[in-house]
Amino acid sequence: MKVSTTSILAAMALPMIHAAKPKNYVFFLPDGYGPASETFARDYANYVDDAIVKLAVDDLAIGLVRTKASDTLVTDSAAAATAYACGIKTYNGAIGVDDNYLPCGTILEAAKLNGYLTGLVVTSRITHASPAGFATHVYDRDMETEIADQLVGYSHPLGRVVDIMMGGGKCFFLPQSDEDSCREDDVDLWSIAEKTYDWTMTSSREAFDNLRNGESGDLPFAFIPTSSHMAYEADRDPQSEPSLTEMAITALNLLDRKAKEQETGFFLFLEASRIDHAGHGHDPIAHLFDILEYNRAMLAVKQWIDDHEDTALLSAADHECGGLTLGVPDYAWYPSVLTQAEHTSEHYAAIYKDIVHFNSTEAQRESLIVDRVFGDYGIYNVTPKEIAGLVTANSAAIFLGELLSARAGINWSTLGHTAVDISLFGYGLNTEKMVGNYENIEVGHFMAAELGLKLKDVTGQLQTNESFVTSIQPNVMAKKFLKRFQLEHEHDVLQARTRKH
Repeated sequence: MKVSTTSILAAMALPMIHAAKPKNYVFFLPDGYGPASETFARDYANYVDDAIVKLAVDDLAIGLVRTKASDTLVTDSAAAATAYACGIKTYNGAIGVDDNYLPCGTILEAAKLNGYLTGLVVTSRITHASPAGFATHVYDRDMETEIADQLVGYSHPLGRVVDIMMGGGKCFFLPQSDEDSCREDDVDLWSIAEKTYDWTMTSSREAFDNLRNGESGDLPFAFIPTSSHMAYEADRDPQSEPSLTEMAITALNLLDRKAKEQETGFFLFLEASRIDHAGHGHDPIAHLFDILEYNRAMLAVKQWIDDHEDTALLSAADHECGGLTLGVPDYAWYPSVLTQAEHTSEHYAAIYKDIVHFNSTEAQRESLIVDRVFGDYGIYNVTPKEIAGLVTANSAAIFLGELLSARAGINWSTLGHTAVDISLFGYGLNTEKMVGNYENIEVGHFMAAELGLKLKDVTGQLQTNESFVTSIQPNVMAKKFLKRFQLEHEHDVLQARTRKH
């Protein structure tokens, strides 16, 4: 799909330099977005526009961020989110807790306790690791039921600390009797949020539109339109799901309007969540269009700050994902190959599964697969070996993504994360102070200091709540599992060192 990128490219000034402190802070996390991802999207934009252009983030680059967790050099999203939010290193899988499973105060919680308004806007499940790390405390990121409970205030020791939530994951708010539920209990969290904690809970695009870009609406407000993650940008139906840019600007306007009414400021966490998922899935189309949407949103936030100079923006990924390499083999990298697909490999894998069950001859099914799966995804001159490979693949989506990647000269070295430093972007009040190379925890420290927040005070308040601390401790079996997981990481590191020497 050859799409003009002019609207998301920018000739943007370097961060503004001011002496004052910001009243509002936006932290924007493009999950899984490494340096190669930026080059990848920029090269595509250059090809499509037939010109030398920049992405919206290019002129906002101010530094690099080091990403290791406490138990491994390769972080996951949970440990990284906790590092940014609490300003501490912790183990992979930890959500708002330290290496001893004790809760740590987050910048969002500290902001709320100091009178600020707060928000979480993501394209993953709202209960996923990154947003959870800013507002909840569990020892394992997969405890999404408990995360949902804390997000609405149902089991959070500080009460409700979030004012706006936008993202997917409705299934964790529904009782197990609901066919769309992911819970294993009878708690109707959706109703509890509305009746006990005064949330306006909606999954309706119409209700979102009624906010009129944030000019209307009250807090607390939750927009959760999908059962699980929101759609990849390339697959998104605008009739049912707004874009990340739309959600970001709506949240900014709503928080700003309400903050002015209350004579306070706000802290907003934004996440382009699914850049990471596409990296895990080795899908260049999903990766590309979610990156382009991240740049649209960054440009929109930058322009919003131009009209609200009491607001500052920092943006950094949690880690790189997929080990993306361009020009494999022999200097060959062809963005043109990516211009034909209109959807993600996940979309075409679903079509493939439908075709397999068609009541037709094998030859007819194969013809449909060649045309509607390979062809529509931009894979031409398909060989019998490639068709057979799709049939036997463990994941049709990953197989298709890797096949298209190979034709474009793209290589993925891992289905997981890597340890490379990631880019730091900044705009607005005092962000020039972050020029350089930093540990991820230092980014959190800086934002907290800019807002005059003391994270240790919140940590102390959380840790003196003995019943809550006890409730989030892993049991004996869970501790054994976590310890084994950490030992496996150490063993892998030792093996790598042995092979090196």
